[in-house]
Amino acid sequence: MPLRLYNTLSREIEEFSAQGGSAPGGKPPSVNLYTCGPTVYNYAHIGNLRTYIFEDILQRTLKWNGYKVKRVMNITDVGHLTSDADTGEDKIEKQAVAQKTSPQKIAKFYTSAFLKDLGKLNAEIPEIIAPATAHIREQQALIKKLFQKGFAYDTDQAVYFDVAKFKSYGKLSGQSLKEKIVAARSEVIQDPGKKNNADFALWLKLVGHYKNHLLHWPSPWGEGFPGWHLECSAISRAFLGQPFDIHTGGVDHIGTHHENEIAQSEAAYGKPLAKIWMHGEFLVIDSKRMGKSERNFITLADLEKKGFDPLAYRYLILGAHYRSPLNFSWESLKAAQKGLKNLREKIRDIKKNESNKGGKRGWDLNFSKAIDNDLNTPLTLSVLHAMLGDKSVTPATKISLVKDFDRILGLNLLRPISKSKIPSKIKELVAEREKCRRNEQFIDADRLRKEMDALGFIVEDTAEGPAIKPKK
Repeated sequence: MPLRLYNTLSREIEEFSAQGGSAPGGKPPSVNLYTCGPTVYNYAHIGNLRTYIFEDILQRTLKWNGYKVKRVMNITDVGHLTSDADTGEDKIEKQAVAQKTSPQKIAKFYTSAFLKDLGKLNAEIPEIIAPATAHIREQQALIKKLFQKGFAYDTDQAVYFDVAKFKSYGKLSGQSLKEKIVAARSEVIQDPGKKNNADFALWLKLVGHYKNHLLHWPSPWGEGFPGWHLECSAISRAFLGQPFDIHTGGVDHIGTHHENEIAQSEAAYGKPLAKIWMHGEFLVIDSKRMGKSERNFITLADLEKKGFDPLAYRYLILGAHYRSPLNFSWESLKAAQKGLKNLREKIRDIKKNESNKGGKRGWDLNFSKAIDNDLNTPLTLSVLHAMLGDKSVTPATKISLVKDFDRILGLNLLRPISKSKIPSKIKELVAEREKCRRNEQFIDADRLRKEMDALGFIVEDTAEGPAIKPKK
């Protein structure tokens, strides 16, 4: 079965083929993949990380199908304002001021934290990671091209893209240009020189609200800094050419960020930006999308503090299709951790009976059909469980298949099972409880026991002292 992927642009599942075809000399065909990266002003929350897990599965699936993948990810370290309407503060600068440090240090710290989170989730690091501030020249070249083609205009405050001149604006989201312009009228006009509020900034000048912006560069239009949307168009073209094969991101990028990327890239160069556009759905909590602006975000570190394996979160994510919203709860994460633990134990028991003899396969075809059908990870997990329970498959073949399937799943299923680590927070609570018990403060001691229970750990009092173990 060929690889088939849902294209947001066509609103259909399409059979995938790399634009470059097979490389000469018998080398595998190459896929050019661009994945929108984080704005590094805070830790990534687990909703963000769901998108990066989806993109990791996509990359692994392309490799599974024999492709060589050239993947680029931008790092937004300037220009992402607190409003998509080109208003508000620069998110990184705002954080730098709050922490009394420089934007560069903020970006470096949170970029490092982001990459560490990817490592904990066993997500492959993109081949090329490109910070926006390292590609100012390419972004300015794109603006110059847009002026030449008549799509950019200059005001006292900024350089804008004139969306009214790009007749196919809105084709990704399905929202017409007229609807976009009407919807934008409710926004507060910050620049009287702006033709209409649907126009978006390509370059913001050091005047007015941004006169003291900490990061800025000289340009033909005045000292300033690039708008957020510009970097992805410039960076993707620099490394992957135009058009390239696949562009990904979260569903929140469809209506504005990716729409604007398409407009500026196609207006400048007269050809599509990407062949296929793919978007991961939201992680929701209490029926609301998880996000920093909603103040309901949870980080990977928060999961670890409660004793959860980051790969349990990956297992939870794989249990839902990337195009379906997923409701997060601590109960569902506990179930995922238990499910992953049971799966590893089952594989460990099978491995004990492994021999050098092979046997019936066939399940690999079922697995391929599942993952090649628009990355159907819930079905791949079902195939894995069914295969492990198939008595006609020898233990040696099962272990071989597990190894193959894990090339996609990335759950480290053959990793030796280690004893559960007790989080430092739990150890502190145990010590505090022991102190209360010695002082006969039994109400406080019981309160601390309940607090540990809520965090997923049981404490038992033995002759040798307190014994701590995770709840099953």
